[in-house]
Amino acid sequence: MGIHAFLAGANAVCFLKNKHKYAMICAWATMIDYDVVGLLIGEQSVTGKNLESGMMIGVSALSKEQKDIAITLGNNHSDEVDKFANVPHEIDESAILIKNAKNNLVCKIENILHLNSENDDLFVVAKFVRTKEDKAKDFLEAEEVFR
Repeated sequence: MGIHAFLAGANAVCFLKNKHKYAMICAWATMIDYDVVGLLIGEQSVTGKNLESGMMIGVSALSKEQKDIAITLGNNHSDEVDKFANVPHEIDESAILIKNAKNNLVCKIENILHLNSENDDLFVVAKFVRTKEDKAKDFLEAEEVFR
């Protein structure tokens, strides 16, 4: 993979669409403004293929205690298994939030960009609508999950 230039988190991107629950772990997420996040989502992601501009999604920055949840949401595809069968969560409009996460963000997708003509990876730009932070918890790092 090469250099680990930045710290990556374990961020659950989850939503409800057409009565189906979608979830994935996005390690490459960053703040791009005070209330806007950018998410890089791989072309293989079934969850990513179901994102649309204007929709509400949940972005949960998982806490250190939630490694098992990160593994559950990061494995398989949302159209193959029920990723939420044993994952405590709540639904806010179409956003699905993981309970007890470090941060829970209800976001509205503002734009979906294709950054590279060689693949179908997506860069999703989403604005915070509502946020909840637990300052007592530490962030779960992606390297702790996917070593």
